[in-house]
Amino acid sequence: MKKYSEILLRAILAGLMIGLAGTVYLALKNTNAIVGAFLFSFGLLTICALDYKLYTGRVAYIIDNKPDYLIDILLIILGNLMGTVVVALIVKLSGYTSIINTAKHVADVKLDKTYIQMFAQAILCGIMMYLGVEGFKRFKNEFAKVLAVIFAVAIFILAGFEHSVANMYYFAAAGYVSFDVVIALIVMILGNGVGAIIFNFIEKIAHTK
Repeated sequence: MKKYSEILLRAILAGLMIGLAGTVYLALKNTNAIVGAFLFSFGLLTICALDYKLYTGRVAYIIDNKPDYLIDILLIILGNLMGTVVVALIVKLSGYTSIINTAKHVADVKLDKTYIQMFAQAILCGIMMYLGVEGFKRFKNEFAKVLAVIFAVAIFILAGFEHSVANMYYFAAAGYVSFDVVIALIVMILGNGVGAIIFNFIEKIAHTK
């Protein structure tokens, strides 16, 4: 139980970081989206440096672990959701009307996509997240570690790829709670997982030859 409680708490912290990063991005999206995209990377950098549990940074390693790792992943998703919702509630209480309105616009654009589009774009995001996290782990140079995370995040945001945890925050900040939102998040969660797991799997095959 101690293991699972630690996982949940670290997942909540990761959700908080993504929520904070998403808030900065929304604040800048209409005036300087590029700067906002780069500042969003603060969230993932903090998560990697402090070993918090983010779904998109952990799901690739399902193939490297025992079956009970799936329980960890489910707890991480729950914790990430809790963390993002907490930040969204604080933003609402803070009266950041412009951020909330931008969140609604962002959420509307995402919900207008077909499930195939959501899934495909989530796969691409899963790949970028795997590369960012794995780069942080493998690179020896500290500057290279930071760059790997910053550019992986900036690329997925500016390209419009779907990050399931970031979207948990956007939907919560927009105040959107519906069946359509739940289905969209499930599709994105699956897409992120497919992208990250497949890329990890291909890498393993390449390294064994």
